[in-house]
Amino acid sequence: MIKVLLFAHLQEKVGSEMIVIEKDSISVIEIKEYVSEKFNLGSLEHVMVAVNEDYALDEDNVSSGDVVAFIPPVSGG
Repeated sequence: MIKVLLFAHLQEKVGSEMIVIEKDSISVIEIKEYVSEKFNLGSLEHVMVAVNEDYALDEDNVSSGDVVAFIPPVSGG
């Protein structure tokens, strides 16, 4: 089980602050594709991803028990 934490507008669009993916191992890009398709979010290309509080790349693998955070870009002044 992999926990995916959502922040900002992603949390609002999905309607939850966390989703669970029942996989033993999956890449970051596969998680992005799954979440994008399941919740009709469009591209998550610019979303920063952290795995267990360390920033991760699309090709990094995530294992059962890991916590993934999707952090969208923030704008402001």
